[in-house]
Amino acid sequence: MVTIQEVAKKAGVSTATVSRVLNNRETVKEKTRIRVEQAIEELNYEPSALGRNLRNSESRLLLVLIPSISNPFYTEIINGIEDTAISKGYNILLCETDSNPKREAIYFNMVRNRLADGIILMDPTVNRKNLYDLASRHPIVQCSEFDEQGEISYVTIDNELAAYQAVKHLIKIGNRKVALINTDEKYLYARERRSGYEKALHEFGLPIETKQMRETEQLEFEGGQQAMRSLLNDADRPDAVFAVSDVLAIGAMKEIQLQGLKVPDDIAVIGFDKISFSNMTNPTLTTIAQPMYKMGCTSANMIINKIRGKAVESLILDHELIIREST
Repeated sequence: MVTIQEVAKKAGVSTATVSRVLNNRETVKEKTRIRVEQAIEELNYEPSALGRNLRNSESRLLLVLIPSISNPFYTEIINGIEDTAISKGYNILLCETDSNPKREAIYFNMVRNRLADGIILMDPTVNRKNLYDLASRHPIVQCSEFDEQGEISYVTIDNELAAYQAVKHLIKIGNRKVALINTDEKYLYARERRSGYEKALHEFGLPIETKQMRETEQLEFEGGQQAMRSLLNDADRPDAVFAVSDVLAIGAMKEIQLQGLKVPDDIAVIGFDKISFSNMTNPTLTTIAQPMYKMGCTSANMIINKIRGKAVESLILDHELIIREST
């Protein structure tokens, strides 16, 4: 096995210079860096990641905490995180919390014990006191979901504005009885999207009625189907539905069709997220597109910058209304 001393000898530099090149330090002159990199390539040198990490007191591992691995919303975000992390010499560990305090404690302790360098958090239900305590000593950023009263940096979209634009679209194409299929309002996005829904109704002088709202416990296909079944059983049937996720919207469309009704002729449907399945439904689903891959890339850059001691500002990314056949 080739050693760092052999690389240094071939490049005509010290082992310390080789180490600085391997760790992407900016103090190495460009000509020297090129010479060292050529020696590494010619000798096929592979540095010991474990040894380097121990010397630098780092693990080069990022924890990504999500409530449920089954939600397709997270797929593109995770892809963005992983691509960015790997390009910068980090690996990720995907951690499903299931909103379970015991699991949360395990992952937080990994950072405390320096088994991981930082956390990208997408579960807003973690214990706030424990979260703030950890964030005061270790790098944490929040992605998509965040604590509106906290001081932890985050990347997200304007959920209220996006929901407002979605419902406004339903109203402008002629719908007057717009129902809402929401999820548990312990999640900030659920509260913000309901607020946008109500804002649009208010702007067009339409009544805001709780009988036109349904709340599901989980973001699951069956939840959207059950919520839609309940709305259809009401005497005052809606002519449009805004669901706060594509998964719920697809479930709603299924129930509408099972009951012999047509989308959008009888009931228009709009979702949220633009998951890959949203373009595979029949009819295809109108939805709010979140820049999920970009959110992942951004959150990875943010946490790595925090690890490196740089200041990190919160970011709100743009969204887009994608109009398809369901409206």
